[in-house]
Amino acid sequence: MDKLKGVKAIVQINRKEILLLTAIAISAVIFSACGGPASNGASGNVDPNEAAAKVNGKVITMEEVRRAVKLQAQGQDSKLSPLEQATAQLQVLDTLIQREVMFQKAEKEGTVPTEEEVTGDINKKKTDSGKSADQIEKDLKDQGMTEAALRDQIKKDIATQKLVEKVTGKIEPPKDSEIEAFYNGNKEAFVKKRGVKLAAIVIDPSNSGQGDQTTDEPSAVLKANEVVKKLQAGQDFAALAREYSEHESKGQGGDLGYLSEDELKQTFSEQTAAALMSPQIQIGGVTSSRSQGKLFILKLQDRSDKDEAVTLESPGVREQVQKSLVDSRKQLLTASYQAIAMNEAKIENFLAKKVVENPNELSGARPAGAATSNSNANSVAPANANAATANANANAAAKPAANAPAKPTATPAVKPAAPAKPTANK
Repeated sequence: MDKLKGVKAIVQINRKEILLLTAIAISAVIFSACGGPASNGASGNVDPNEAAAKVNGKVITMEEVRRAVKLQAQGQDSKLSPLEQATAQLQVLDTLIQREVMFQKAEKEGTVPTEEEVTGDINKKKTDSGKSADQIEKDLKDQGMTEAALRDQIKKDIATQKLVEKVTGKIEPPKDSEIEAFYNGNKEAFVKKRGVKLAAIVIDPSNSGQGDQTTDEPSAVLKANEVVKKLQAGQDFAALAREYSEHESKGQGGDLGYLSEDELKQTFSEQTAAALMSPQIQIGGVTSSRSQGKLFILKLQDRSDKDEAVTLESPGVREQVQKSLVDSRKQLLTASYQAIAMNEAKIENFLAKKVVENPNELSGARPAGAATSNSNANSVAPANANAATANANANAAAKPAANAPAKPTATPAVKPAAPAKPTANK
């Protein structure tokens, strides 16, 4: 089982090919999150145009760094200690440096989008957000983001995506003999475990700072009851998930993927797991559960009562192996291309230099009144989660998993697009 879990971790492949850098992640937060007003806690009286770093002479300002930290901390950056601020800023700056290096390569390779393409992408994001123009404008203002800065980020994202597609376009599909050899060498990974395929509508009682309407237990219960009534009236589960769910799976109509019985017990209560694994709930049936402090409205999409081995002739398995092999090569090639680009670039990291020169000036004490248990304030992940994933995955050979569930987890402030995992349990 542990080996199979390791296989799952290796094969996380993005649904939209490989998006390497951060602009989409940052802009997605802008259109889905509504943090508080810009904090002065981190910036003090520092000149916003002060250079945090230079990439081949191009300046990355401290304002860009602080903005990215604020987005990832969901407006809780004022609760960070100076030591935590410096750590978060260095992580973010490393990401911004990588983004700038790749954008400059995109300029040389001619993959920079036209202004019309940028406008079209921004308009699509605004439309998909489901928010009014006034609300979007307020969100941008709250995040300290101007329209010009947003356009610049979107332009860099599209340029980098096109560059990655151009670089990886030379990869050919694997031969049948390679697919068969891979399957024969990893048969233990191709087992459909006893378990269930679920979809969920998740209602979060906490105030996540993402503009949701359920910010306490009573409002969450009311919203869940409203959704249940709509389901009882015959409304489509996937459509309601897209409208009401506060989970990353909402974009896929609430689809959580396939969970083995063991994973089901780890995610939900023993009572919920037992009910879903028994005839008590029929395929297509809906039940509710509480997990991780959130309310889950679950739809049972499929159930397997025993472990089953799958073969290359099983529906979709051969195609999944082929996709995993191709995507793994794309990840490796992308990470290698980025590594070369980083080596060739002239990078000056002024922020890191300041830390080295003044290591004892960073206090670990948080501002008075800062919550000591705030997970967002304590852990600000690097903005370039996709780039980090690409580099990590490039170090291992990909193995498709027979069971690849999208477990319900607390959604971080900035998260890459949900990966498509090869699974034999569709």
